[in-house]
Amino acid sequence: MTAVCVMVLGTTSGAGKSWLTTALCRYYARQGLKVAPFKAQNMSNNARVVAAARGADGMDAAPSAGGEIGSAQYFQALAARALPDVRMNPVLLKPEADTRSQVVLLGQVSPELSAMPWRTRSEHVWPTIAAALDALRADNDVVVIEGAGSPAEINLYDSDIVNMRVAAHAQAACLLVSDIDRGGSFAHLYGTWAWLAPEHRALIRGFVLNKFRGDAALLAPAPEMLQERTGVPTVATLPMWWQHGLPEEDGVFDERSSASGAVQRTVAVLAYPRISNLDEFQALKNIEGLHLQWVRSPTQLAALQPGRDWIILPGSKNTSADLAWLRSQGLDSAISAHAHAGGAVLGICGGLQMLGEALIDPHGIDGNAPGLGLLPLTTVFEAAKTVRHNRLQFEAAIATRPDSPWAALAGLAVQGYEIHHGQTRAQAGRADQVVHPVLPQGLGWQNAQGNVLGVYLHGLFEDAAVLERLFGASAGQRVRTLDVVFDGLADFAQTHFAPGVLDGLLQPHP
Repeated sequence: MTAVCVMVLGTTSGAGKSWLTTALCRYYARQGLKVAPFKAQNMSNNARVVAAARGADGMDAAPSAGGEIGSAQYFQALAARALPDVRMNPVLLKPEADTRSQVVLLGQVSPELSAMPWRTRSEHVWPTIAAALDALRADNDVVVIEGAGSPAEINLYDSDIVNMRVAAHAQAACLLVSDIDRGGSFAHLYGTWAWLAPEHRALIRGFVLNKFRGDAALLAPAPEMLQERTGVPTVATLPMWWQHGLPEEDGVFDERSSASGAVQRTVAVLAYPRISNLDEFQALKNIEGLHLQWVRSPTQLAALQPGRDWIILPGSKNTSADLAWLRSQGLDSAISAHAHAGGAVLGICGGLQMLGEALIDPHGIDGNAPGLGLLPLTTVFEAAKTVRHNRLQFEAAIATRPDSPWAALAGLAVQGYEIHHGQTRAQAGRADQVVHPVLPQGLGWQNAQGNVLGVYLHGLFEDAAVLERLFGASAGQRVRTLDVVFDGLADFAQTHFAPGVLDGLLQPHP
């Protein structure tokens, strides 16, 4: 088979490409078609692990090495009812600084590509991108492709490997999406279309207005005028939708979408500049009585109640740099004050590394730095990157103190994923501090007081059993399953697109 390709382009970043691509993956999968997502190159520190091998039940039978793809493509694959595959995101850029990114090619870090200039890199990776897309097309009925940024970035047009070059290679039926809530949407749509080469304009099948608030009748006569100038119809006006339930790919959640109800606990997540894997906190938004708060100032942490509220140090793509940022903001002292008052502090991956005494970087990967000193641990950054799924069981030691906020996890089997260069060990000879290993393989540690916990395993809050243990018997049941979210996205798109448009994208252009 050779799949028909539908592509979602945007006039800007944040226009709505990722969620609409996800919605179309589920929409076409519900038609009985074999569907796969594709994004040639993603730039994000939110990544998921694609396992190398799976058991008959679809889950990893044992810890297994795998590859990284962007979280958006991982969720799009699930929406398409497809097994996530490194071909779906052949190039992943993980920013480590404002002018430097780690390059992941077909799931594996490439130091050679990471060292190349941007424009030089494009021609080196294009054959891999084209081969990955061709292979997906050979295996599927439909491939839903997501663009990146804007296809009219004229400074990058000649080295494009993610927008119109992909569209032309696949002869994709393209939708161009604009965020009308920002204002200027019709200018964005027309200007983007006008900057495209004539052969690329011919691939645009429809304009989409996203995040609209108000009376759609008031948009007239702009859509008609736009079609007169371009020949392209406006095929959908999508209302603003805050609580669609899809995990965010980049940027912290808008607090307007937090769960309602009387706040019984605040979970404060440190929002440092190189935060990664923030999508794993999506489930916390839906727990009744829990307020998920993104924190960038010590004043916010000072308002927390140690006996009730939690601080989470999430993953980081550059742990040493984010530690320096914490200190520059005065957040290090606020975190320590909360912990020393008995408040719950959880570090995940890079957050675990920050909680220790020292970060040691013999290979120049992340940088040396003193830690926060809340756990007597040392992390050494290794050249090889650990990328794998894992199944583990919490040790009984996590319940050494019955009043520990994590005590209920004792004996619980959990699964998640690891993405880290660091290897963490307890420091020898520290009689003044005791640390308990609470996960095997050196993947989890807790202080003697039971209130500071660090783990390498991402995805704990996506496990219904963990939510039930930590937040009550019904917490896991209140979280919408991803299947429900995907179906809701598909229903939304089907409702708001003009009749026949979505099915018509699979037909040759008249």
